[in-house]
Formats: sequence, C-alpha cells, structure tokens
Amino acid sequence: MKLPISVFIITKNEQENLEKTLKSVQRMEEVILVDSGSTDNTLAIAKEYGAKIYHQDWLGYSKQKQYAMSLCQNEWVLNLDGDEAINDEIIEKLHQIMLNDTADSVRLWRNDIFIGKPLSNYSKKPNNHRFYKKSKSHFDQSLLAHESATVNGKEVFINECFDHYGYGSIKSITEKNNNYSSLKAKEKFQKRKSFSNLKLLLVLPLTFFKEYILQRKLFSGRRGFILAVMGAYYAFIKEAKLYEHYQQNIENKNKNI
Repeated sequence: MKLPISVFIITKNEQENLEKTLKSVQRMEEVILVDSGSTDNTLAIAKEYGAKIYHQDWLGYSKQKQYAMSLCQNEWVLNLDGDEAINDEIIEKLHQIMLNDTADSVRLWRNDIFIGKPLSNYSKKPNNHRFYKKSKSHFDQSLLAHESATVNGKEVFINECFDHYGYGSIKSITEKNNNYSSLKAKEKFQKRKSFSNLKLLLVLPLTFFKEYILQRKLFSGRRGFILAVMGAYYAFIKEAKLYEHYQQNIENKNKNI
C-alpha cells in the first residue's frame, strides 16, 4: 500500500542520478517533479517512474521549491533533490512519525558519496530538514541558495542517513560551489551585510580547521582532505564575491556622479 506522502523534486538535467531518487520513493503516493528545461533524459526517466511532471521556468531555489510544494496533494511532504535517495529504514521511521503524529517536521543525516564512496563513519555528516507538514511549512524567498523549509511546529531528528550523489566528483562540487557562492554573495549584498577584511583574511584557514579537524574529515584520508580544502575555498570565495559586489557598487556610483 502506498504511503500518503507527496515527494517533490526540482530538476534540470538530472539524468545521471534521478533513477536512484525515483526508485527510492516508489512507496510514496505522489511524486511531483518540477522541471526548468531539461535537455537530457530527465523527463523520460520521470515518466517511466510515474512522476507527475510540471514545467516551470527557473524562479530561484526557494521560489521553485515553494511552487513544487504547492502542487503536492498530501499534508506530509518529502523534499528530495534529483541526486538523492532514501532507504527502507528512513521510510519506516517517517511512517511511524506520521502515524503517531509525534512531530511536524523531521531532520536526518546526509551521506555524501564522493569519488565513488561515502566518507568514513568517523567523519561528521551534514544534516538536512526534508520531511514536514505542508500546512506548517514555507520557503524563505529571500534565500537564494542553501534553502530549507521553515516549519511552524515540533522538529525531531532521526538517526538515519539518506544518500547524496551530487558531490560525486571534484568537477561537480566545483561547479556547485561557484554557483552557490555567487548566489550567497548576492543575497548578503541585497540584505546589506557588509564584507569583513578580517573574515576575508581568516575564513579560509579557519574553515579548513573546522572541516578537517572539528568535523573529522581527517579520518576520510585524501578524500576528506580534498573536501576540507574545497569547503574552505568555498567559504573564501563567498566573502571575496561579497567584496566584489561592494567594489562594483562603488564604481557604478562614481560613474553616475
């Protein structure tokens, strides 16, 4: 029997991993896929697995997810990206939370697959907020990247991991980091958050220390070292791009004088 859960996914050219995602949610009653113009086999794969397909020109991450969630018919919704997959243990936990109505939202661990395999169990995993009641949730549309639903209600954390394949290669992480850093810098600039010379100087080494030592990526060998360096550089270019926004703003004002 299908579970009364709506899954919503936003996509563009996700053929590489989408089949894993859709296979993992076959027990769910409804799968909503909002596509912003795929030119690969994304839509064919979605049709094969019975997803309800909608087209929406790109609105930005938060607005796109808000639109996708609005199409869901069930009260309980699960947000996945087209490069993520859940497992039976997660489904059973979510089902029990629904049946007992013990929470309004659920946070769970994310298992990043990097260069062919996950990191060491001793390395700290990130976590994400992905399962919640639709009527109590919304996406903050001022967030341009790293968006997560805001939920009015009780949150619980389950000790289960979903798999994330979007960090599968150095190339894919580099492309995402370049895109997200531009969006986060623009978001901070729009909110009039000033750049910091001190942060520009220190953010890279301090972030590397946090990721490699405090988050224990050192236990993941060379792959952990590479991820810690990339995470530190991502933190640096966010601050550098924020500085760039302010410099360009000053130059534009000078041109108009």
